[in-house]
Amino acid sequence: MANQKGGVGKTTTTINLAACLGEKGRSVLMIDADPQGNATSGLGLNKNELENTVYDLFISDKSAEECIVKDVIKNVDVLASNVNLAGAELELIGYEKREFILKEKIEEIKDNYEYIIIDCPPSLNVLTVNAMVAATSVLVPIQCEYYALEGLSQLVHTINLVKQRINPKLNIEGVVFTMYDARTNLSLEVVENVKNNLKQNIYKTIIPRNVKLAEAPSHGLPICSYDPKSSGAESYRLLAEEVINKAELIEVKEIKERKRK
Repeated sequence: MANQKGGVGKTTTTINLAACLGEKGRSVLMIDADPQGNATSGLGLNKNELENTVYDLFISDKSAEECIVKDVIKNVDVLASNVNLAGAELELIGYEKREFILKEKIEEIKDNYEYIIIDCPPSLNVLTVNAMVAATSVLVPIQCEYYALEGLSQLVHTINLVKQRINPKLNIEGVVFTMYDARTNLSLEVVENVKNNLKQNIYKTIIPRNVKLAEAPSHGLPICSYDPKSSGAESYRLLAEEVINKAELIEVKEIKERKRK
């Protein structure tokens, strides 16, 4: 989950997509790669009292298994984060293959999960690059506002660089619109503008601007637990269904290609 522009709904989408996938019986690992630790606290964990976090994963010999918090919510485990992670970039200067740390650490546990969702920080730093090297696809949340496309070309450029030089499996999963306000013409104009100018897969589900979505993190709950019948909860359930359907289509395609070979 990446977009170097802050406040576009990355963390909200990470938390609620993970929770809705878990609600549908899928096994999920959520990795909070943002030093702000909002995805961690948004699922009810006290980020300042955790013994092992993503920071320990990066700078110590701790394994992913040692750092994972199990069953934080139904079917969802968490690799948590806090402000300590902000120092990781400096500590990793001069470290050989520092872009591969996350990939190598989660290699041994990745087969335990159907989905691993990484919440990236709002910048294109070594933590974001680590996430892109470890991932197979990038989902880009875009806020329905005037400057929606600002900086997006830089993100696409970075993703393409990582794909060319380090991780050939990396693809842009697509774009999901967030904070859509049906009462304004601007939201509609932004959606149309992005569709016309961005040659990327765009998810049909559009996440509305919703008071309950904004309240849920302060209670340490995903929207499907905080207010299961809200428009925000329904939207993230629909997004989870789209993600599942897309994954199943890719799997069928891969099986057919293997049979041809």
